[in-house]
Amino acid sequence: MGPAPDGLRVVVAEDGVLLREGLVGLLARFGHQVVAAVGDAEALRTAVGEHRPDLVVTDVRMPPGQSDEGLRAALALRERFPGLPVLVLSQYVQHSYAARLLEAGDGSGVGYLLKDRIGQIEEFVAALGAVAAGGTVVDPEVVRQLLRRRRSPLERLTPREREVLALMAQGRSNAAICRELVVSEAAVSKHIGNILMMDLPPAEETHRRVLAVLEFLRA
Repeated sequence: MGPAPDGLRVVVAEDGVLLREGLVGLLARFGHQVVAAVGDAEALRTAVGEHRPDLVVTDVRMPPGQSDEGLRAALALRERFPGLPVLVLSQYVQHSYAARLLEAGDGSGVGYLLKDRIGQIEEFVAALGAVAAGGTVVDPEVVRQLLRRRRSPLERLTPREREVLALMAQGRSNAAICRELVVSEAAVSKHIGNILMMDLPPAEETHRRVLAVLEFLRA
């Protein structure tokens, strides 16, 4: 049986076999046609290029890296096919890519839902329709985390920690900072440790020091 007259042609990307097949069955139940159901980001790109669907439903974490391949693929597809409706399903909020997805194309025809917070099937199906029609559907928790992240991490630093960060931005070593502020090396190390605990992208400690300085320079 084909899709209903107003049914959508959908590409589903989800590496979990049970969830992927569950989505296929659910969409068929509500009159939509899954033209491709794939399990990795490269297959997602190929399927969209081949089928030009009305909607893409994709997970964030997918092979080969099991990190954010699905979300990065969605961004690339939005650039390749402007206006392509994309609904992202995730178990967590991937801040930088989520923000880019929502900003791309004025945020139209996009959705970002957290799997564990989808309470009713009807709500999920309604979200599919809204995104396919050019709307934006975002889980409130995603919005809350993105807004919190937009606040400068520097707001959480003490005045002394800001002084230390300012000297770090000038290229001062820990020893030079000790001399400048007339404090012990242990105190400087503690301040720098607190600075590196700011809400920054994941990185090794040396790189986090650079990221902290960049955050200071942007402020």
